[in-house]
Amino acid sequence: MPLLRGFMGTDPTASILSGVALIGRSDGLVKSLRGFKKDRHSVPDSANAATQAFLAKLCEAELKEEAELLFQQARVAMAYKRKDLSLDLAPAQAVLTTRDFSVDWSFSLKPEDPARYERVRTLQGLRSPEVVQLETFDGLFTRWFQCLVFTLTKGVAVESVIDAVEGLSDEPDLGLTVTYPSDCRECVLNVEGVEASVRCTGITLEVEFPHAGSPRELIAAFSAVRRAFVLTRNATLAGLW
Repeated sequence: MPLLRGFMGTDPTASILSGVALIGRSDGLVKSLRGFKKDRHSVPDSANAATQAFLAKLCEAELKEEAELLFQQARVAMAYKRKDLSLDLAPAQAVLTTRDFSVDWSFSLKPEDPARYERVRTLQGLRSPEVVQLETFDGLFTRWFQCLVFTLTKGVAVESVIDAVEGLSDEPDLGLTVTYPSDCRECVLNVEGVEASVRCTGITLEVEFPHAGSPRELIAAFSAVRRAFVLTRNATLAGLW
């Protein structure tokens, strides 16, 4: 996979990863959206199809404005021509597609607190590692993303990952620790001295960072996390990356 080799060198273990996405999440009060009229609308008290459709109308102005702004900024910064990019808008969703990457937006009500909405931005479909190194590209997404998500092509047993970390008693210098629920449906790995954590679901690896950053910042921080895994002699842990 050329993109990951560009991020990580020529490590052959990169071939087990089928995809990478950068994700940023933010939320806000439904009543703060420009489409919300205090004299006409009520704040949702549940998250369902009807209230989600209501949210789609309320967030239309914000979504269209932000997506159009990135369209114009990307067009200028990356010297794109008309055929190089397109913007598609749908209720509570938008997709900017360029020759080098794509960005998706989605708005949804928070099920646990339907008076608030969540906005998710996803950068994916990166065509080459060189794009990430461009100042013009990186500057488009300052403080946008908090999470890197990798899809594992072959998958991995979560129990095997847990056992591998707990079996590192002969490699204490790596500073790897693991936490997990009783059903082992997932586990969270931490590296001593690194703020990011790695959530393994068996299908994906989600590298969560405490602060939002640009693509280049997240990938640079990610290298410190990965280093602890590839240095171990355990095939299960080294093979994740």
